[in-house]
Amino acid sequence: MPLNPDKIMQYRFPTVRHTYTEKDCILYALGIGMGKDPLDPESLPFVYEEGLKVVPSLAVVLAHPGFWAKLPEIGLDWVRLLQSSQEIIIHSPLPPAATVEATARFTEISDMGERMGAYIVTERTVRDVETGVDYCTLVTSILARGDGGFGGKRRSVSRGDLIPDREPDAVCDLATLPQQALLYRLSGDLNPLHASPAIAREAGFKAPILHGLCTLGVLMHALLKTCCDYDPTRIKHLRLRFSSPVYPGETIRTQIWHESERIAFRCLSLEQNKVVINNGYLGLGIGESTNARGIG
Repeated sequence: MPLNPDKIMQYRFPTVRHTYTEKDCILYALGIGMGKDPLDPESLPFVYEEGLKVVPSLAVVLAHPGFWAKLPEIGLDWVRLLQSSQEIIIHSPLPPAATVEATARFTEISDMGERMGAYIVTERTVRDVETGVDYCTLVTSILARGDGGFGGKRRSVSRGDLIPDREPDAVCDLATLPQQALLYRLSGDLNPLHASPAIAREAGFKAPILHGLCTLGVLMHALLKTCCDYDPTRIKHLRLRFSSPVYPGETIRTQIWHESERIAFRCLSLEQNKVVINNGYLGLGIGESTNARGIG
C-alpha cells in the first residue's frame, strides 16, 4: 500500500517524559567510545561521576519518541529505513541529571521517487520539566527507502553545507569497537538493524551497522577533542548529513576546516575508504576554553 503522507502528517506523538541520571550520561559516553583509554585524563570526566561532563550529543536520546517507524498507523517499510541528516541546536548546556520532556512532530514528508524513497522530517524541543528551560531542539530526517513513489510534490536534493576544496586544517582518527552498536543501543535506540545479523542481511547489509547517531557521537568526541579542548559548553549548533553506514570496529576519521564564521567537517570510514558523514557544520560559543586546538 502506498505511503499516505497526509495521514502521517496528522499523527500526533505523545509527549515523552524522561528522567536521566549521571549513570545514563556515562553509559551514553561509553556507547560512543569515550573511556576507551581509561588513563586519558581529558575524556575521563565524561565517563566518571566525579566532576562529570555531559557529551552535548546526549541530546539525541533525550525524550526520544521511540522507534515510531514500526507503528502500523505510520505504515513504513521500517527495515529499509536510514537516517538522512541530523541537526542539534543547544539552547542551554545539559546538566548531568534532570527530568525532561518533549513532543515530537512531523514537519515534512516529500517524495524522492520510487528509487530513492520518502524523505521524512521530525522535530522536537527538549525542556526541563521543573524549570521550563529549553535545553535543545533536534531536527531529524530519515529516508524511507521502501516508500517512495507515492506522488505529490517532489523534493529537490539540497547541497547543504559545503566542504572547502582544500586540505583539512585538522584530522582526528577514532576507532570504534566491534560491540559498539550493542553498547550504544542501551541508550534507547533498539532498532534491530543494529543488533540482528538476519535483519541486517534482509536490509541489504553484510552485518549489523552502527547507528547513525552513534557515528554522530564519535564525531562529537572528535570535535570536543580537536576544537573545544573537551569543553562541552562550547558546542552550540551541529548540522550534518549521513552519507554511508559504518560497521562496528571501523575507524572514523574526522576532517575539520576552520572557516571565517563556521567550522566545517566530514567523516570517513578508513576501512571502507568512504565518506560516512558529510556537509557538516559546527557552531561554537565561548566556554571555558576559547582556542580551537589545531585549527587556529
